[in-house]
Amino acid sequence: MNRLLLWLGLLLACLLGAGALYAWHKAIPYEEVIDRGPSPDAMANPYLAAEHFLRQQGLVVEHADNLERLTTLPSKDNSFLLLGERSNMPPRQVEQLLDWAKAGGHLLLVAEALWDEETGKSGDLLLDRLQVHQLLSDEPDEPVQARKKKAPDLTKLYVDNETAPAYFSFDTDFNLTDPKHLAQFSANSANSSHLMQLNLGEGRVTVITDSDLWKNPNIGKHDNAWLLWYLNQGNAVTLLFNSDVDDLFTLVVRYFPQALVALTALIALALWHAGMRQGPIQTPAPKARRQLQEHLKASADFLLRRSGQGTLLHALQRDILRAARRRHPGFEHLENVEQWRVLGHLTHQPSHVISQALGPLPDKRLSSADFCRQVACLQTLRNAL
Repeated sequence: MNRLLLWLGLLLACLLGAGALYAWHKAIPYEEVIDRGPSPDAMANPYLAAEHFLRQQGLVVEHADNLERLTTLPSKDNSFLLLGERSNMPPRQVEQLLDWAKAGGHLLLVAEALWDEETGKSGDLLLDRLQVHQLLSDEPDEPVQARKKKAPDLTKLYVDNETAPAYFSFDTDFNLTDPKHLAQFSANSANSSHLMQLNLGEGRVTVITDSDLWKNPNIGKHDNAWLLWYLNQGNAVTLLFNSDVDDLFTLVVRYFPQALVALTALIALALWHAGMRQGPIQTPAPKARRQLQEHLKASADFLLRRSGQGTLLHALQRDILRAARRRHPGFEHLENVEQWRVLGHLTHQPSHVISQALGPLPDKRLSSADFCRQVACLQTLRNAL
């Protein structure tokens, strides 16, 4: 039994070895490249491939976060590539750039705005100072089928001592013009100019219509990489393509942080003062208003509680005597009996009503019924006068 198992094991091992040898001879090795897309560095820096190319040519390349780099960057033997959006650039920074170029630096910038003939400016302060205009290209109308078959319209540049031009893939929708004829040389497509270089003081300025030809997807096409080297050969290169740092708020934070903190505190105090409650909330007055009769009744009740019955009755008696003096001159000099007789004649009231109304008041408080009768008697006399 043991010998049988041994022979079966040897047979199985031989079969496995023969199968492995056969698979080894028939297997064909191959390599597979998996494209995982651009690296995080390439995603963050659209000009990463251009930087690597320039370094391979022996040039020193660095980044700048903002235009403050110009304060420490020497003009001589340096190129400053301004490739980012600069619509918020103030005139002070425009002057700073031009002064740096005049001192011997090479400034390369992208034209951002179109020239407006009516206003005589483009809104791009830097481009207007250089007196270079950017317009839309005038493309000839062609049939759709012809445009599909036509080769791409590349920009050409002829270099001294070279018989064939160099070709670049600028955006042909835009056209640079030089109305003052200040450009030293330019690169042109069939109908437009896309690159112009001007001398400025001891330095020079290069204006291009777009910088997409130097971004990662296009730097390897045509002679795009060569043009970048040709414009900056012999210089150290500084790139500025992230322009989200020179807006007004950033400048205020950078140069006036104390004023910004003080302004924030002042606004907070003003809001706190405006929102602080000075007392309990007053309920709005009801829209309904009391009638005059209610006001009179409320006033009478107040006087009754405050001054008592005697004061009110004496006031009515004085009103009656005052009215009698007006009706009968010398009334105040008559005796009481005579006064009551005159009042009876004037009011046509019986004598007991007059004596009850004008007689002396009791010392004790009257009942409500007696007080009302006394008031009614006095009002009757007063109304009769």
